[in-house]
Amino acid sequence: MTRPARPCLALALLLALAACSDRPPEPETPPPAAEAPPPQRPEQPRADQAALRRERAETARAAAARADVAANTPASRNMRDYLTGIEQALIARGRLRTDDGSDIALTPEKLAEDFVEVALHDEYLRQGGKLISRPTPAPLRRWQQPVAIRLEFGDSVAPVQRNRDRAEIADVAARLQRVSGHPVGLTGAAGNFQVLILSEDERRAIGPRLASLVPGIPEGDIAALRDLVPQNYCTVFAYSSGNSPVYSQAVALVRAELPPRLRRSCLHEELAQGMGLANDSPRARPSIFNDDEEFAYLTRHDELLLKILYDPRLRPGMTEAEARPIVLQIARELLGTEV
Repeated sequence: MTRPARPCLALALLLALAACSDRPPEPETPPPAAEAPPPQRPEQPRADQAALRRERAETARAAAARADVAANTPASRNMRDYLTGIEQALIARGRLRTDDGSDIALTPEKLAEDFVEVALHDEYLRQGGKLISRPTPAPLRRWQQPVAIRLEFGDSVAPVQRNRDRAEIADVAARLQRVSGHPVGLTGAAGNFQVLILSEDERRAIGPRLASLVPGIPEGDIAALRDLVPQNYCTVFAYSSGNSPVYSQAVALVRAELPPRLRRSCLHEELAQGMGLANDSPRARPSIFNDDEEFAYLTRHDELLLKILYDPRLRPGMTEAEARPIVLQIARELLGTEV
């Protein structure tokens, strides 16, 4: 029996299924175009570590040579000899103690009184554009924005000493932050707390630089920093905008000729005073905020003063009458937790 021919039989095998389907044939997909390989980057030359080390060593030698010249002027040598003699004499008399003063009894009333003396008084009085050493009542002042310490050295400070100073300041900043609870740190960028370490000759020429670092700094303060008397090893000025009790910038000056213990003592004292503990008092003990130089570094007592200063129960602008009862309560709490 003859079977009828299938209508799709004569089509090529490739089209058979499509011809027998109700759907029109789909267009053939062209093969994907081969992607061009990415252009090869030129091989970067490997850094020559030995050459980098030589370059750094040469830079350090050049800086050390500049420092040797800048630090050996007659004025700088005389100041260095003078300060070395001062340090030796103080240590021989049992001064510049390096312990934290924990052996000295401290009561809440004494701590509160010391706080009033140190934080609610100014060490200097401005009169006729000049600064006169006279303790004067002042409102409570402190920072609200983070304190960013920027360090600047004169050419007289050798690279090795710069590294030591930078490490010490970073340690003090970390301690101030831990104790106060307020952000404090060393920055390589533009800061709001300038620390200048300068020799005699560098300090005498610092006027224009100060004016650019601290816009609006009073001429009297520039003169005080430029003409610092030998008995002042270091100093700090903190500033607010207008009549605000909130600090916005500060500048500290430290003599480059200072020997090790006095140098470290200055860094401790000026950074802490720049936080708002503005005055020195002969009654504050055990404290670095006392001109008798009994203690070289921040003591336990001084840490408690910082804790009180940045306690949220106090506010910038408070007078002694407003702050005193709150300060006494905080002092009782602080000392009570240490019994």
